[in-house]
Amino acid sequence: MSTIKRTDDDNHPIIKEVYEDIKQSRNTTYIGNFWKYLAFDPQLLKNVWSDVKDLMVKQTIIPNKTKEMIYMAVSITNNCSYCTHSHTAAAKKLGMTEDEHSEFLNIVALAAKTNQLVNSIQVPVDEIFDEDIEK
Repeated sequence: MSTIKRTDDDNHPIIKEVYEDIKQSRNTTYIGNFWKYLAFDPQLLKNVWSDVKDLMVKQTIIPNKTKEMIYMAVSITNNCSYCTHSHTAAAKKLGMTEDEHSEFLNIVALAAKTNQLVNSIQVPVDEIFDEDIEK
């Protein structure tokens, strides 16, 4: 259950502006629940959408499909079911194949396993890993 009410006030000027930008930027008519719940604070909605648009929608150095897959990994790690579902759907829309999805999940599982082993053993970091930083 959500801790706040979903906002269905599409007529608030800031909310309307953000929703229209989401639709246009993502070439969709759909506004997801995340945005509708975040709209309880129109300025927060606007700020978060600006960040998402700048990093996740616009073309940058990292291809958008790769960015969505990174977001998937972080969402899985953070146990965010909504984020995992929405970013998996976005990655698929951007061309992530079933084989890529399978390999991705294997990488996430391997990273979780080896991270847990390193943390439980408390393996010291190799000095060579910091050499490039020190130059």
